[in-house]
Amino acid sequence: MAHPRKVEPDHPMIKKLREKCLALPETFEKEAWGEATFRVTKGSMFAMTDFNHHNSGHIAVWVKAAPLVQPELVERDPGAYFVPPYMGPKGWVGVKLNSKTRWKELEKLLREAHLLSAPAKLRKILADTRL
Repeated sequence: MAHPRKVEPDHPMIKKLREKCLALPETFEKEAWGEATFRVTKGSMFAMTDFNHHNSGHIAVWVKAAPLVQPELVERDPGAYFVPPYMGPKGWVGVKLNSKTRWKELEKLLREAHLLSAPAKLRKILADTRL
């Protein structure tokens, strides 16, 4: 059975998130589990919306993260960051989307997540362009 759509694609926070994610190379959006997910072509998912997912009570994004990033962020600011269900044990970090969202910090997390999910060839190209 398909999941009912949770995410509201025209919500201002979701639109801003979409803009940030789709600006990354070879990224596409795919609806899954009723949420918007962002993936790298020939790679994997690096971000997923949480639009009151399973009655979470917030609008957020779950972001793939390198080891130790999640606990550091959650400890530093538990009002902004959280351990998401399902993906949290794999190191993903939840970021609440609201008027207090630190978008520059979120953009950095999204770029890092994108790189973690990118296939080797794209990672090399991206690394070469950052020199």
